[in-house]
Amino acid sequence: MSRNSDIGPDGRLPDDLVSSYREHGFVRVRGVLGPGQLDRFRAAAEAYLDTHRGDSLEKGGTFSQLVNVWQPDETLRDLTFDRRLGRIAEQLAGFPLRLWHDQMLVKEPHSNTATEFHQDRPYWPHADDRLPLSAWIALVDVPPERGCMTFLPGTQDRSGLRAQDLHDADDLFAADPELRWIPRVTVPLRAGDCTFHSGYTAHMALPNSTDLARLAHVVIYMDADTVFSGDPHPVTDSLGLVKGARLDGDAFPRPWA
Repeated sequence: MSRNSDIGPDGRLPDDLVSSYREHGFVRVRGVLGPGQLDRFRAAAEAYLDTHRGDSLEKGGTFSQLVNVWQPDETLRDLTFDRRLGRIAEQLAGFPLRLWHDQMLVKEPHSNTATEFHQDRPYWPHADDRLPLSAWIALVDVPPERGCMTFLPGTQDRSGLRAQDLHDADDLFAADPELRWIPRVTVPLRAGDCTFHSGYTAHMALPNSTDLARLAHVVIYMDADTVFSGDPHPVTDSLGLVKGARLDGDAFPRPWA
């Protein structure tokens, strides 16, 4: 592996990072994107945001959330479909995955609002699945003051909680008071680095108090055998799925396979 990347020449992570992910529910991976890739994908993300900012699913003003950007934008599709990312995700998970969806998560300059502690998986209409995970890719430098993430290690085993309110700092801890006392780990990222975290690993994102927008591209992977729970979700609402249907096919591809 290069001095600035944790990815080996075979496209895999070293065993200690895999073990750390499975123990703690998250891991930082340096150097996922090289300089040329980074410039290309950041420019595409900025252009997409300029055109689609009003399409954000998040209406509370905390951040912009643009989902399934791989479908209309060929350049961002190349990032979402990156084979190294998908194969690393499968290495960490230990079983076959497919794409659930991607999303751009943007905190505007001086937004000064945190995204409060939550788990991702309770929001998703999934059933009969093993642990999903997300690759959160920094397209700009993300120090703490620009809105990097803070994790609660080991919480990937805390399943069964209701969905939490991203705008309420106490909501996760109301659902499970023991989580308040877990030591918190904040993970700043250089542009081109990423974190992988389990869908049950509790996390939050700090406010952006800087002059630069925080641009993150997130690829969310699910167990390849996941089925539809029947619950509403913006990604599945228009697909005409019936409860128990496999989440597969063109809408949920495996381009790294």
